[in-house]
Amino acid sequence: MDFYEVIRTRRSIRSYRPDPIPEEALNRVLEAARIAPSGSNRQPWKFVIVKDDSTKMQLARACGNQGFIATAPVVVVACGYDIKWNRGGYMGPMSMLVDVAIAFTHLILAARAEGLGTCWIGAFDNDEVKRILAVPEEVNVVAITPLGYPEGEGFTEPGWRKPISEVVSVDRF
Repeated sequence: MDFYEVIRTRRSIRSYRPDPIPEEALNRVLEAARIAPSGSNRQPWKFVIVKDDSTKMQLARACGNQGFIATAPVVVVACGYDIKWNRGGYMGPMSMLVDVAIAFTHLILAARAEGLGTCWIGAFDNDEVKRILAVPEEVNVVAITPLGYPEGEGFTEPGWRKPISEVVSVDRF
């Protein structure tokens, strides 16, 4: 699949078939996240792959009762840790959010290339997810996504987006 088609047709999928994900496809998706760039190559991430149905249900509840999350065959929880770097002079211990978001974006785009759907979940109870997955105190959850084959026609062209003139400028803000 052409890279630009991957970007153009990636959508937030909220309905999944129960079909298992072949290990080879899952490994390619995880490899895309692993090789993502990060500041000074620090790679401040850890991805927790959840396949256990009971654990997926607990995670769905910790994500504001978004039950569709538990219907996917896999849930990926992206975690990050403080890299002791103050990006931009203001981010402090949360500068790892940038690096983890880059790796997570690689993961969701690779998933689309494999015909797998994702939905970037940002609404979750960090402490509860950490408890469920035994995430260490010094690590935080950055994002969560169900991962699986979409039910029905999941991949479509984007809806309305701002024109490029509203999101890009040259030489000055």
